[in-house]
Amino acid sequence: MRKGSKLLSEQAKVLSFVPTGEYYYTKGMKAYQRRELKRSLKYLNRAFQLEPLEPMIACQLSIVYTELGEYKNANDLLHEILNELDPRMSECHYFLANNYAHLGLFKEAYDHVTSYLEKEEHGEFVEDAEDLVELLELDSDLIVDDLYEHDDLMAQQEKAKDLLESGHFQKAVDILQKVIEEYPEFWSAYNNLALAYFYLGNIDEASATLEEVLEKNPGNLHALCNTAVFYFYQKRHEDLQHLIDGLEKVRPLLHEHRFKLGATFALIGHSRKAYEWLKSLQKIGFEGDGSFYYWLSYSAYETGHEQTARNAWKKVVEFNPEKEGLEPWNENLKADGFENHVTSILKKLQSEYTEEKLFGLFLTSISDQQRAILTHGDFCEVEDLSIVEKVYLAQVLNSNGESAIKVNLEIKNMHEVALNLYEYHQPITSVESGLFLTWFTIAYRGIKERETFKNTKAFAAAVEFVWNHLRNDKVTKKELCDRYNLSPSTLTKYITVVESYLP
Repeated sequence: MRKGSKLLSEQAKVLSFVPTGEYYYTKGMKAYQRRELKRSLKYLNRAFQLEPLEPMIACQLSIVYTELGEYKNANDLLHEILNELDPRMSECHYFLANNYAHLGLFKEAYDHVTSYLEKEEHGEFVEDAEDLVELLELDSDLIVDDLYEHDDLMAQQEKAKDLLESGHFQKAVDILQKVIEEYPEFWSAYNNLALAYFYLGNIDEASATLEEVLEKNPGNLHALCNTAVFYFYQKRHEDLQHLIDGLEKVRPLLHEHRFKLGATFALIGHSRKAYEWLKSLQKIGFEGDGSFYYWLSYSAYETGHEQTARNAWKKVVEFNPEKEGLEPWNENLKADGFENHVTSILKKLQSEYTEEKLFGLFLTSISDQQRAILTHGDFCEVEDLSIVEKVYLAQVLNSNGESAIKVNLEIKNMHEVALNLYEYHQPITSVESGLFLTWFTIAYRGIKERETFKNTKAFAAAVEFVWNHLRNDKVTKKELCDRYNLSPSTLTKYITVVESYLP
């Protein structure tokens, strides 16, 4: 009985034991060190419940939340420490900076990391904090200086992006040049300007713009990705591969950079790397736009992830209903080009530049969506069109213009030249649109000089030669003579004529 009594006594001691917050904190730290994060979270949560005023427990709990990817819970705890428990725990600013950077909230990340550096000149995380600042400042236009938060600047930037996406390249150039003049360190504007120059066929200006970015802001990921796109379209395979080797080693922290990298890999045909980056963004809840889901869908489909591709395409159509029918698995799909983008064509028709309106009318004439374009509520106001534009619209509608017959003939031939180009350059993507805009710019100037464009094949060949020359693309006169059934002397003659009408 004495033994039984002793047992009862020992059991009583066990049952009367009440674990403290420190007890659970110790168990939580041991689990954390063994990388048993879920178990660590359980113990630390219990510790914090028992000692809710202890900032060290709250801080360690936030670190575990971060490692589990639960950034909101982590940030809530860190803010609670700074606001209520112990405002002197400046390392919480560093932890917040890292979390916000992972969430793609660049401005918040920058604010907190600079707060940490201001408060802790010799702190434990100073070196890491300085590295984070340097990383964030790679795209300083996104996060630094209230100067770049002006609504007008953001509006201009978004307008320029819309113009680029819809093919209004010259208008985008005009806006971006003004932005850069006013904000000379807004690197995003430089990158978009380089794209606009490239799509217009002005390769030298495009390259010079990117070189300026990389000289003043070394390592700018957007500039490097744009350079890769340029190399791809120029078929500079060796240069492209060298650049890809470097880009594959990049591990960006910011969501914006991850998206840019994924989209770039998708565009240049590296679907596996594209899918890795874009799918990783989707997994952490990245809310992308139509472009994000477009590239995700295509890269997923091309790497065998068909269900992901179909789910992503549903989002594409939500953002851009006109892309219905352009899904990557559609075997009857006519390759995606501006000629079937209703929204893009309508934007061109609303442009203030005649050459872009003429291009829009040409796209309307060859589009499978012609009826939808002509009956759309946003179709251009006919009474606001110039005489040249009205006559061309009449040509598109297969009716007779009531203006001078000579002008009608000029317009008819202008259209025929564009059709000759289209025979060899379809679908019209962003790159090919540069060729057509070059032609309609030349044609509009020629019409003013009473040019008739009688030899339509010769004009088409000459424009193609000049456009390729501007882009530093290799194409010989012999190739074009064979393609358009011309003599070398005829092509040379018309190249001179075309060059005389260049801006």
